[in-house]
Amino acid sequence: MKKSLTVALFFGFLFFRPLVTFGQEEEKAPEKVEKKEKKVDITILPVIAANPTVGVLFGVLPGFNWNMGSEENTRNSTALAGIYYTTLDQLFTSIRANAFTNEDRFNLLTDIRFNLNAQPTYGLGSVLDKSTLVGGNDIPSDNPYPGFQKQEMMSFNNFRLYQTVQKRHKQTNLFYGIGYHLDIFWNINDKQLDLEADPQRITHHYRYQTLKGINTEKYSQSGLSANVTFDSRDNVVNPYVGQLAAVSLRAFPEFLGSTTNASQLWMEYRTYVNLDKNRARNVLAFWTYGWFVTSGTSPYLALPAIGWDMFARSGRPYTQGRIRGEDLMYAETEWRFPLQREKNKWGGVLFVNTSTASSRTEDISLASNFVFGYGGGLRFMINEKKRVNLGLDYAFGANGAQGLFVNLNEYF
Repeated sequence: MKKSLTVALFFGFLFFRPLVTFGQEEEKAPEKVEKKEKKVDITILPVIAANPTVGVLFGVLPGFNWNMGSEENTRNSTALAGIYYTTLDQLFTSIRANAFTNEDRFNLLTDIRFNLNAQPTYGLGSVLDKSTLVGGNDIPSDNPYPGFQKQEMMSFNNFRLYQTVQKRHKQTNLFYGIGYHLDIFWNINDKQLDLEADPQRITHHYRYQTLKGINTEKYSQSGLSANVTFDSRDNVVNPYVGQLAAVSLRAFPEFLGSTTNASQLWMEYRTYVNLDKNRARNVLAFWTYGWFVTSGTSPYLALPAIGWDMFARSGRPYTQGRIRGEDLMYAETEWRFPLQREKNKWGGVLFVNTSTASSRTEDISLASNFVFGYGGGLRFMINEKKRVNLGLDYAFGANGAQGLFVNLNEYF
């Protein structure tokens, strides 16, 4: 895999916090002199990034934290918005939110994206040392087709609208409900595809789509989901204790606008273990998820892939979609610890993750190979009450993969 290095700069963020962090305040009666209560905390981060995929990227990453009830009986809500433009004429916009209504009666999950995108793809499965061209048995042995390790650049437009509404079961940590999931991909351009060459140069995307009888230039998935979530975390953006377990069964029928009939299953589990009773911030965090095509055929870009989870957090240090398959499993462990003896402003993390993916057509089974990533980083807590962290991580992976990653809130 070609080395990819991302560099991000925050313009004087730590020195000019009043310019980028503010809140909407609740008005108090004139005779009261106590400090006004912030109802919505907003943090705006200017970002510059550079890597071979995007060229130079300019944008802003606003983060929102608020409470729809009282701190005593309602969990804090969080949202991340972003808008970025690159020197390669790419546009990335998104709004992602996890919100709880008063007394946690409902949990609302929102994921909206509009992207003019370009990113590499490498085929299906997680075996990095062999070609995984679909239907490869009918390709001459001296063919010039790229192996799995060589990236194939694609450009495409993508619109996503995911909205899930879950109701709390009595006064428990159990939520259940339904959702709607829409992904549209269009203006798909395989940069390495050359059907006029002799022999033809076939890409993984083109071969998969034609073998499955799906359009290669545009397609969509549209469907409904049934969801169950158990969430006992003490904080959504930066948990110290608790667990999260979620199951989402999604059906994408053609009569709702999907290009093909398909269904997918998402299963996720997170847990947080405190390592020092005197320092709540000393935490060992675990995250794992499984994402499976359970029936029918999903188009190539709608297949399970790292980096395509809701907050695009899985897969440090790899590019989005580096590991893709009809089945995908992911696991990550992160140690989060304070860097100050008593205060909580500065912290650090060490992490390791692994992913495995299948390609049923090429008989590459799930768990036949695991791809690892590892690294560490720094945390600066910009809102101690709500535990909002600014993170800066560096990660390493297979075949020279590495990168610098920035984020608001913890990765999971």
